[in-house]
Amino acid sequence: MVKDSGIKMDYKVVFIQDALKDYKNLDGSVKISVNKKIDELQRNPFLGERLGNKFNIDLTGFFKIYVHGKKYRIVYRLIDPENIEIIEIWGIGKREREEIYRTIGKRIFENNE
Repeated sequence: MVKDSGIKMDYKVVFIQDALKDYKNLDGSVKISVNKKIDELQRNPFLGERLGNKFNIDLTGFFKIYVHGKKYRIVYRLIDPENIEIIEIWGIGKREREEIYRTIGKRIFENNE
C-alpha cells in the first residue's frame, strides 16, 4: 500500500500571448480572483471542467474554470496530459454570450496556420 507523502506538486502555468493580453486588460478585483484561481490550478490541473464541442468549435482537450462570481472564465489546456508539466492558459473572458469560446476557437485557428 502506498501512503500519501503529503507532497503537493506545483505545475507550471503559462499564458499564450493573447491570453496574457486578456489578463492585462482585467480590472484589479477581477485580477485578484484570477490570481487565486490560477494558484489553485497550479496545484490541481484538473480543477476545471472539460470542454468538447461548443457552438461548432472543437475545444476538445481544453478546460474551463469560472472565476469572479462566475462572471468570467479561464480556458486552458494541459500540455502532455499523460505527463502534465505545463498548464497553458488560452483565454480569460466574460462569461456572457459564450464569447470566450469563439475567441479561443479563433486563437486555435490562428495558431494552426
